[in-house]
Amino acid sequence: MARTEKNVRNSVQTEAMAAQLRSVTQTAGSQANQSIIDGISVLQALATSEEPVGSRELARRLGLENTRVNRLLKTLASIGMAEQNAVRKYRPGPGMHVLAAQSLYASGLLRNAIVSLEKLAYFKLTVALGVLWQNSVSFLYHARPGMSASEGIGRIGLRDATTSGIGMVLLAMQPEEQVARIYQDRDIPGYPKGLKSLLRELAAIRKKGYARVEVFPENAVRAPSHSVAVPVGNPVNSAIALSGWIPETAMNEIVEALQQARREIEAGFDEQKKSRRSA
Repeated sequence: MARTEKNVRNSVQTEAMAAQLRSVTQTAGSQANQSIIDGISVLQALATSEEPVGSRELARRLGLENTRVNRLLKTLASIGMAEQNAVRKYRPGPGMHVLAAQSLYASGLLRNAIVSLEKLAYFKLTVALGVLWQNSVSFLYHARPGMSASEGIGRIGLRDATTSGIGMVLLAMQPEEQVARIYQDRDIPGYPKGLKSLLRELAAIRKKGYARVEVFPENAVRAPSHSVAVPVGNPVNSAIALSGWIPETAMNEIVEALQQARREIEAGFDEQKKSRRSA
């Protein structure tokens, strides 16, 4: 049976992440533990797959031997990070959800941000909160106009970092050497001229303190929109954005609103730290 467009997108994302982790291994040299890296690759492939997947298909996506992937999946299943369905395909297990919940609780990111994100809905634009993972953005929150806050949590998966405001502003916060490692010998979406043109744009974003990216929808019928993003945290750990039709004349108001939301979120982090120290 032919794979759906969604499955193809998942496969491409998984292959890209696996290639990126392999490049990290090459950079780290003897300091890297290949078994751990392969295990994380399998875990993340499961996390980003929108339907259960077999070990053979997962091995193909990751470029690993089927016997190795099968062994890693069984190990993950033994500790509850993965589980098999009735047809023996794998999906995230309860342990993965526990890990995600513990991570969100410990960081306090979504908890501190949610009220400020809801305020940004005033602009009737898409409101987003995301983090950078290698060459991709993971959206913790992505609410279109009219959506409730609960609908915006965990709504969409990974996106190429260079195609979003959040991705670009977070890449701009990275050292140029790190960006060069991320995109070494790789095509860069939106930057056909390669790494130098990307680094120039990131330098401009760094200077301004925010990113404004033109976003081209998958549906060619819709007109392009814009994503405006600012980094959050000290040190930076995430970014928030407003997306939609944002003309130049509205930029000052949009950037100031995002900066105000950033200040509120960071103040929440400070209060969280004080509370933990006094506990």
